Amino acid sequence: MDNSRQFRYIFSMTKLTPIESEFATSEDAEAHDAWVRAKVERALASTKQRIPHGEVMAKAQAVLDKYT
Repeated sequence: MDNSRQFRYIFSMTKLTPIESEFATSEDAEAHDAWVRAKVERALASTKQRIPHGEVMAKAQAVLDKYT
């Protein structure tokens, strides 16, 4: 195994502390990042009708008003 691959393997198995990350390992963080990026790509490529920001905020405010 060449040095760069070995370093990547060791780095990906590094445990992360809660101060550095909400994920236990850098491998978990990378998997989550890939998942989020895929969701964003799908959303950007979607042809579904968009909901205007003002409408979303009005609905959110109505929920907040109901419970506060």
